[in-house]
Amino acid sequence: MPVRIEIPTPLREHTAGKTEVEVAGSTVQEALADLVKKHPTIGPKLFNDGKLRPYINIFLNDEDIRYLDEMQTVVKDGQLVALIPAVAGG
Repeated sequence: MPVRIEIPTPLREHTAGKTEVEVAGSTVQEALADLVKKHPTIGPKLFNDGKLRPYINIFLNDEDIRYLDEMQTVVKDGQLVALIPAVAGG
């Protein structure tokens, strides 16, 4: 079973409406690279000059990767990577 990436509602227009996309990779970075390879228009929404945009939070099985190994966090088949855009406003 491949790694799954959960796509939030605002980004689903870039994945043909899919709520989850199956990807390959052994780290979060590789998994996201495969996501962008499969759905190129999502790339600019996630990355700027090759760096993850600051308002995109990533969780691996409900754990924030900032408290793990960030983009080098190891992922295994069957795990869920969730993309969570920060919400701001008043």
